[in-house]
Amino acid sequence: QHNDQSKWKLADGALTCQQGGQVLCTTTAWADFVLRLQFRAQRACGGSLLLRYQPAADAAAAQCCEIAIAENIQTQWPTGSLLGHRKAKVTQPSKAAAGWRDLEVWLEGPQLRVKLDGHEVLDSTEVSVRRGHIGLLCREGELAVRNIKLKPLGLKSIFNGKDLAGWKITEGSKSTFTVTPEGWLNVKNGRGSIETEGLYGDFVLQLDVKVNGKGLNSGVFFRSIPGQVMNGYECQIHNVFKGQDRTQPVDCGTGGIFRRQNARKVVADDFRWFTMTIHADGKHIATWVNGYQTADWTDQRPAHENPRNGCRVEPGTIQFQGHDPTTDLDFRNIRIGQLPPK
Repeated sequence: QHNDQSKWKLADGALTCQQGGQVLCTTTAWADFVLRLQFRAQRACGGSLLLRYQPAADAAAAQCCEIAIAENIQTQWPTGSLLGHRKAKVTQPSKAAAGWRDLEVWLEGPQLRVKLDGHEVLDSTEVSVRRGHIGLLCREGELAVRNIKLKPLGLKSIFNGKDLAGWKITEGSKSTFTVTPEGWLNVKNGRGSIETEGLYGDFVLQLDVKVNGKGLNSGVFFRSIPGQVMNGYECQIHNVFKGQDRTQPVDCGTGGIFRRQNARKVVADDFRWFTMTIHADGKHIATWVNGYQTADWTDQRPAHENPRNGCRVEPGTIQFQGHDPTTDLDFRNIRIGQLPPK
């Protein structure tokens, strides 16, 4: 969040603002993605969806890709327009929508496409800002937004499902790493790890994980010191919580940053596939499990080569952990995208 968000409220599952002028934005800065949401614009609403938003102390100096959200279709910049650059096609809202409209934005590199209620209203190659936050702005009238969902684009596979090409087992590991007949990466036994040959600093990583035992422990390490077992940041894998309360994780919880920030909620279950997303951007780290944000943390510690002891922003390897002799996990659909400079 940036600036004063005091006029933004959360009610009935929607973010609402009345004649605010303030920007409400994500803590995570994204590059290429598909974003879908529903909005309701009322009382001569003049609002905006800010993409790749880069805030500044002087609001006039902030950079972004600004998409208009308006109630009046006769306005100079109807909903879906790239403000200041290109006007969107005008479409009539559905009478059955009870005021709610569907907005979809596809943004990859300089290419921007906008759909309103399923109809393409804008296709532009005029976006110059490369990466930034996602923000909402209501200058006048009333704006409500709900069901906000984002899918990263441009991720590339780093596991071929056939062999361990591109990966290496760290020296001294007691774990075994094999490719299953289904094309999954399986890890058994421990202590040990397998790591990427490539190095990654600022990135988005997505993968599917399945824990093949009750209460087993593992983790995805990143910005790890190459060749060293698990000397990196750890996104925990441990689907255990206290009693019946999933907001009370045991031993950090799946999606938490081990020893730094516990998971907000244990979303995943043992014996079932779940999808994990890790976003690392400088000192800021955010994670999601099955689309639910589990951690949002900024490393304020002094710089150190080893993330166990301090803040590391330098690139390192991605590692999968064999925690102990009981370890038995599968990984699949492992894909990553490096973030461009802001």
